[in-house]
Amino acid sequence: MSNTSKNTKLSADGTSESVATSASPFSRSQAEAYQKRRKRVFRKQIVVRTLLGTLAAVFVAALVGVGIWYASVQAQLNNSQVITAELRQTLQEPTAPSDPYYVLLLGTDGRPGETEYRADSIILARVDPIHKRVTMLSIPRDTRVLWKGSYMKINAVHYYDGANGMVQAVNELCGVRIAHYAEVNFDGLAGITDALGGVTVNVEQYMRDTENFDDVVELYPGVQKLNGAQALFFTRVRYAFADSDYTRMRHQRTFIKAMIAQILNTGDPVAIANIVNSTARMVITDLSVSDIISLGTQMIGMNTDKDIYTAYVPSEGTEIDGQSYVITDKEALAKMMKVIEAGDDPSRLNGQTDAEANAEAAEKSSEESSESSNSSSRQ
Repeated sequence: MSNTSKNTKLSADGTSESVATSASPFSRSQAEAYQKRRKRVFRKQIVVRTLLGTLAAVFVAALVGVGIWYASVQAQLNNSQVITAELRQTLQEPTAPSDPYYVLLLGTDGRPGETEYRADSIILARVDPIHKRVTMLSIPRDTRVLWKGSYMKINAVHYYDGANGMVQAVNELCGVRIAHYAEVNFDGLAGITDALGGVTVNVEQYMRDTENFDDVVELYPGVQKLNGAQALFFTRVRYAFADSDYTRMRHQRTFIKAMIAQILNTGDPVAIANIVNSTARMVITDLSVSDIISLGTQMIGMNTDKDIYTAYVPSEGTEIDGQSYVITDKEALAKMMKVIEAGDDPSRLNGQTDAEANAEAAEKSSEESSESSNSSSRQ
């Protein structure tokens, strides 16, 4: 239907003529069309607003969910019974975020709910994110130290003064300022290993201990994926070896090195975040969730064969008043700490590297196995 109409008017010569004029915008037809357009626009606006509202709700819910997850994981990591205000005051951040820093890593014999327990494994780690390098220095648990006027084994400091005492004692022993702290108990180590789906380690020699272990009591040589119980045995057994704690410390460094390699080889920050999520209840640390994920991401691409240095505090065992102690060679340790601080490999200062010690132990184990087989065949 046309929207125009014709009107008649007189021309200059007195004759009439028809003139086409547009229909009024307020005519019924125009009003109906306008209303239809308004309804269509209104319906589109409703759809858009509903969609945006739904997306906003999903986004807010996701943020809330992430916030709840972050807070939950953070609370587990930063157990307030261990990560105290006093400890945080003792810990000292590096001058610049890119500077290397020290982390104290403890394996403890604590059980859930206990507040007084000893450190079973003590490792001072220097972390260099820029050069993607880590140095692990084992401190014998029986190291004799002077603490608050009394001589004791360094692992007993944890029993009396907790994490804060351990940080101070290691700071004094090694002449450093520790920036961060982390500890895991026996059950936690097994749980972390299982959460990772096992950790692949080269077990260099046969080991057996039926007196101090109930679950796993022996391991055979060879490259193998250890489950939680096997990992616990590998990192804790010591009476099966002539040099006792020194071989055990080497096994602990070997295991941690293998674990780091396995985590970093994922090459995926999301995978690292998932690992943090699944292991948070087994680790106690002052580090935040974002700190751990950031560090893991920074270290992706690290050459774990060449850029993880390992050593132990130069020392020797002795007995004082019927108690076995390990006495630190302070001059040798001071020299070693200079090498570590420079970012160099300190292992040669121990006489041999962990790799050389493992190879030597493997050769000896192979010889003993051959002798045992020959002896059995002769009988």
